[in-house]
Amino acid sequence: MADELKKGLEGVLVAESELSFIDGDAGKLVYRGYSIEDLAREASFEEVVYLLWHGELPTRDELEPFAQSMAEERVVDDAIVELAQELAEADEEPMAAMRTVASHLSAYDPDADADPTDYEANLRKGRRLTAKLPTALAAFARARDGDDPVEPRQDLSHAANFLYMLNDEEPEDVMADTFDMALVLHADHGLNASTFSAMVTASTLADMHSAVTSAVGTLSGSLHGGANANVMRMLKEVDGSDRDAFDWIETALDEGRRVAGFGHRVYNVKDPRAKILGERSEELGEAAGDRKWFEMSSTIEEYMAEEKGLAPNVDFYSASTYYQMGIPIDIYTPIFAISRVSGWVAHVLEQYEDNRLIRPRARYVGDEDVDYTPLDER
Repeated sequence: MADELKKGLEGVLVAESELSFIDGDAGKLVYRGYSIEDLAREASFEEVVYLLWHGELPTRDELEPFAQSMAEERVVDDAIVELAQELAEADEEPMAAMRTVASHLSAYDPDADADPTDYEANLRKGRRLTAKLPTALAAFARARDGDDPVEPRQDLSHAANFLYMLNDEEPEDVMADTFDMALVLHADHGLNASTFSAMVTASTLADMHSAVTSAVGTLSGSLHGGANANVMRMLKEVDGSDRDAFDWIETALDEGRRVAGFGHRVYNVKDPRAKILGERSEELGEAAGDRKWFEMSSTIEEYMAEEKGLAPNVDFYSASTYYQMGIPIDIYTPIFAISRVSGWVAHVLEQYEDNRLIRPRARYVGDEDVDYTPLDER
C-alpha cells in the first residue's frame, strides 16, 4: 500500500488544516466553518481575511483597525511602480509580472530579515503582500495603456480601491460590491495546486515572499488560475461567430476542443462559487440591459451538463462577471492572485506552526546496472 502510485497526489492526505473544507459531492465550501454562501453575501473581503488569519470573524472594534492597517500598506515604493511599468513596456505576461513583483516586494519589507517562523513578522508580511499586490497590478495594467499609476486611497474598501486604481474613478456601489464578493469567493480553496506550492516552499523554511512567489507561478497555469481568461476568450469567439451558443459548443466538442471552465478535481457537482457568480453575472447583464453573456454561458452550461455530465467551476462565471465590469481579460488570473494571496498566507502560517519538510518520493522506472562507457569509446 505504501508503494501505491497516486499521480497528481489525487486523494492523498498530506496535511491537516482548519482553514477551508470542500465537500465535492454536496457542492459545499466553508471557510473555518462558515458557508461560502453566507460569507459571499454578508461579509466583506477584509472580514474574510481576518477570519482566515485569526481564526474567527472580527467584531466591529477589531475589524476597523485591521482594515485600516491593510489600507495603510497599499502604497508601494517608487521602485515597485517603476518595475511594473518596465514589465508592461516589455510586454510581459500579467502573471509573470505579478510573480516578479511578489518576489521584488521583499526588498522593501521591513521584516525581510526576520526569522521565517516569526509569526508576528509573517502576519505583517502577509498584510503587506495582500495590500500591495493590487497596487502593483493596477499600475502594470495602466502602464500598458500609456496611463500614469493612480495612488491608492485609504478611505475605500480593498475591492473599491483596486477598481479605483485601475480605472482612475471611484466605482459604483454595485461594481465594488460585486468585486468584493469575487474576492471573497477566491480567497481560499483547500489544498489546491498554488496553495500546496506555497506550503512546499514554506516547509523548507524559505520566507513568506518566496512561498507567495512560488504560489503565483503555480497559479499562472491554464489548468489552475488561467482558465478564467480562457473562458472569456471562448465566449467572445462564440459571440463573433455566425452560430448560436448551442451550435458552437456542439461543433467545438465534435472537433475535440477543450471547453474551459468545466470540471474540477474535487467537485462532482456544480461549484458553489459558480452558482453565486452566475447569479451576479445575470444581475449585471440585466442592469446593463444586455443579458447575452449570461445567456450564452447558461446555454453552454446546460449543454455540457446534458451531453458530458460536467458542471461549471468558479472560472466559468467569473469570466462574464469580470468582463461586464470592464476588466481586461488578461488580468483575470492576477485578480485571482490578489484574492488568493490571503489564503496562501494563512496556509503558510499553518505550515510554519507545525512544520515538516514536504518531500514525497517517486517510483524509479529507468534503466539499472548500465555499464559506464568511457567518453572516447562512445
